[in-house]
Amino acid sequence: MLEAIRRAVTLLRQKQILHRLGVAISVAVIGIACYVLYHMLRHIDAQEVLEAIKDTEPHQIVLAALFVAAGYFTLTFYDLFAVRAIGRPDIPYRINALAAFTSYSIGHNVGASVFTGGAVRYRIYSAWGLNAIDVAKICFLAGLTFWLGNAAVLGLGIAYHPEAATAIDQLPPWLNRLAALGIILALVVYVAWVSLRPRGVGRGPWTVILPGGSLTLLQIAIGIVDLGFCALAMYVLVPDEPNLGFVVVAVIFVAATLLGFASHSPGGLGVFDAAMLVGLWQMDREDLLGGMLLFRLLYYIAPFVISVILLTFREVIIGGRNKRLRQVTDGLKVEPHREAAYVRERRDTGA
Repeated sequence: MLEAIRRAVTLLRQKQILHRLGVAISVAVIGIACYVLYHMLRHIDAQEVLEAIKDTEPHQIVLAALFVAAGYFTLTFYDLFAVRAIGRPDIPYRINALAAFTSYSIGHNVGASVFTGGAVRYRIYSAWGLNAIDVAKICFLAGLTFWLGNAAVLGLGIAYHPEAATAIDQLPPWLNRLAALGIILALVVYVAWVSLRPRGVGRGPWTVILPGGSLTLLQIAIGIVDLGFCALAMYVLVPDEPNLGFVVVAVIFVAATLLGFASHSPGGLGVFDAAMLVGLWQMDREDLLGGMLLFRLLYYIAPFVISVILLTFREVIIGGRNKRLRQVTDGLKVEPHREAAYVRERRDTGA
C-alpha cells in the first residue's frame, strides 16, 4: 500500500501535477479571500477601526507582546530539535535561535516561507559547515513539528467545540467533530508507526530519519505550546465576547493561519483576515479589525524589523572579521618577500 502511494506521488511529481495543483489551490484560496474581504469590508468605517486601536488598553498590548515573544521563543526549539535530529549537537543554541527567529519572521512576511526561510537558514548554518541537504532536512523537520502541532490543536479543539470550525467551513458540527476525531486518530497512528522501528523518508543523501515515538510526542508538544501562545496573543487583542471562549478563538485562529500558509501570500495577507472575520462573525468588525492590525504589528512587522537588523549586524560583523583575516593572510604572504628584498639589499650594499 505504501509503495503504491509512493509510486503515485513520484508520477505526479514527474508530471509536475503536484506543483500545478498547489499553484491552483493558492490562487483559488486568494481569490475567494479577496471576494469575501470585499463584501465584508466595503461598509467598514476606517475611523472606527482607528478608534478601536486607540481604545485598546496598554496592558492588553503588553500582554499580547509577551505572548508573541513567548511564541517566538518556542519557535527556536523547532530548529534546536531539528539540528540535533540530523546529528549536529555541536551547533550552539544561540545559532539555532537566530536561524529560527529570523527565518520564520522573514518567511512570514515575505511569503513562500519554505524558500525564503530556507535561504535565511542556509546563510546562517553554512557558516557551521552545513550544506544545502542538511538545511533542507532541518526545514523538513521544523515544518513537521509545526504541522504536527497544528494537527493536534485543530483535532483537539474542533473535537471539543466543532461549532468553531463550522463558522469557517460551513459544515455541520457533527461532521467537523468526525473530521477532528479522524485527525486525532491519524496522529495516534503516526506516533505508533514511528515507534515500532526507525522510519525514513526520501532517497539517498536526502533521506531523513523521522523522530521516534517519544520524540514525536515532544514535537507535538512544542507545536501546541507555540500555537497556544500565538492564539493567546490574538485572544487578548480581539473584542471580549461572553459566548466565545479561548478554545473557539484558538481553533479559528489556527484554521485561519493554515489557510494563510496554503495561499503563500505574505503574512497570509487577505486570506488570514478573511477567515478570522468569517469565523468570528459575532464580534464587532471594527473592533476585530483593530485587534487584528495590532496582532500583525506585534507578530509580523516588529519581528521582521528586528530580524533585518540582526542579520544586518551579523553580516557587518562577519564582513569585518573576514576583512581582518584577509589582511593577516596577505601580510603573511608579503612578509617573506620583504625579508628576501631586505637580504638582497644588504648583500648588494655589502652590509
